[in-house]
Amino acid sequence: MSDPVIGPRQAPLRTAEVARESGYSVQQVRDLERLGVIPPAARAGNGYRSYAPLHVHALRAYRGLAGAVGPVIARQLLTELRTGTVTEAASAINEVHVRLARERGESLRAQQALRAIQAEADTPEFEQDAERDSDAMTITELSRALGVRSSTLRFWEQEGLVTPERVTSLRARRYDLSAIRTARIVAALRSAGYGIPAVREIVGSLHRLDGAQEAQRVLRERLDRIALRTVGLLRAGTDLAAVVTAAREPAAV
Repeated sequence: MSDPVIGPRQAPLRTAEVARESGYSVQQVRDLERLGVIPPAARAGNGYRSYAPLHVHALRAYRGLAGAVGPVIARQLLTELRTGTVTEAASAINEVHVRLARERGESLRAQQALRAIQAEADTPEFEQDAERDSDAMTITELSRALGVRSSTLRFWEQEGLVTPERVTSLRARRYDLSAIRTARIVAALRSAGYGIPAVREIVGSLHRLDGAQEAQRVLRERLDRIALRTVGLLRAGTDLAAVVTAAREPAAV
């Protein structure tokens, strides 16, 4: 894919040329224009669309942003980049990088938590302690230990993620060591950004012989996806800069 000429060449671009330079189809270019991803194209006397190099930059920038944070947020960001100040635009782009870094950090912490929990479960002391009632926790104690609300634990129970024991006529919840271990894994995965269905699948796999390995595999795949999203955002850097610059220099569009 060749770079469009921004300097000497200012000739209008046809829809097919914009599609070729941006990597989108002609119909996608029109759809993305309709959605506001790129500014409205000028119209020639014959009614045909007439684009500028800025449109190509905006489409490439959108590809990188959409891969990093999703299409909806990417559309919002491009609007901000075109309408805000340079400081605001730079801050918005920086926030995307921060978001990806935060997701990576959360996934790494979840990965470390799973390793620690698995190492703990593999010790003879864990099996011995699992039989002692004194090591069980109430819902209040467990919520404090995990840093979540009691209502969150009840929600996880409703979703089949963590199953406590019930004692006394008041049906008070009690969590044995096995349930506590599962709750810790759920908390680690949720903090890493996993949705309930994904967490349910991973927790279900823990009961198999390869459960811990499967959970680690899922986290490694997430880290790989975050890395790809980050690289895509980096590749879009020049195009993002062109969008920000052109928005403040109308004569260059």
